[in-house]
Amino acid sequence: MRGQPSSGEDRPVMPLIVEETPPPLRRPILLLAFAGWNDAAEVATTTAKLLCERWSARPFARLDPEEFYHFGLTRPFIRFKPGSTTEREIIWPANEFFYSQAPDLARDVIVGIGIEPHLRWRQYCQAILTLARQQQVTLVLTLGALLAEAPHTRPIRIIGSATDHELAARLRITPTRYEGPTGIVGVLSHISRQEGFPCASLWASVPHYVATTTNPRAILALAERIAEFLEWSADFSELEETAGQFDAQLADIMAKDPKIQAYIQALEARDLETGAPAPESVGELPSTGDLMKELEQFLRQHRPKPDQG
Repeated sequence: MRGQPSSGEDRPVMPLIVEETPPPLRRPILLLAFAGWNDAAEVATTTAKLLCERWSARPFARLDPEEFYHFGLTRPFIRFKPGSTTEREIIWPANEFFYSQAPDLARDVIVGIGIEPHLRWRQYCQAILTLARQQQVTLVLTLGALLAEAPHTRPIRIIGSATDHELAARLRITPTRYEGPTGIVGVLSHISRQEGFPCASLWASVPHYVATTTNPRAILALAERIAEFLEWSADFSELEETAGQFDAQLADIMAKDPKIQAYIQALEARDLETGAPAPESVGELPSTGDLMKELEQFLRQHRPKPDQG
């Protein structure tokens, strides 16, 4: 039954801080992304921020971080207040919620952008679902990104899960049979199901050797899949241009280093998306330590920025 805390939870649900009550929303979707373990190359949170900007989303609620973070691990930071050279303010780890009633959307959207908590995950999820109940959310959709042994020369693979086959088909999700450690996205999806919310999760597979820089190709893949699901006619031409520049940078690196060429070709040969085994002639993949250093240095010097329009 919705509204009941998960069994075993011995603490009260942390109240939301609602700073502005939004107008009645049309069958809203709650779209969520979290920095941290679930967010390889910051793809999920960057996608969520991009969509917030494109939808002119307005902030309306947040979670108080006090109960959920070890501030020695995720530290607040201090800065001068805007327009002041004497007065400072503390910026705490943020979990913020925005709503959009963009006229070109068939339904309204709430976007939540946060940081994976250190403490009290069930209470954290219940606080988010309290907001979902208040706003009569019809679907909880989480975003994630994972590092994969996948070549950047192939389309970004989107995997995930959904509460039913129809929803999975609409999102064109390639099902995952993953078992192992999980992050807040996995826990939230599980609790959402228990609470009776339809839910789905979309994950972009990010090539592991370009994990230290924002990956516009993966951001584009997630954004396009969401736009398709929402039947939203979006212009991602600037992001496509940025992704093209990103690909060109990687091609330039490959052209200058035969070791990197061999490594990418080996990944292509055993690409998990095709399911085909690598040919015997490929042999073992070369050591990646030196390759990663060269890639990271190059990409730090030529860091592309996703479309902000």
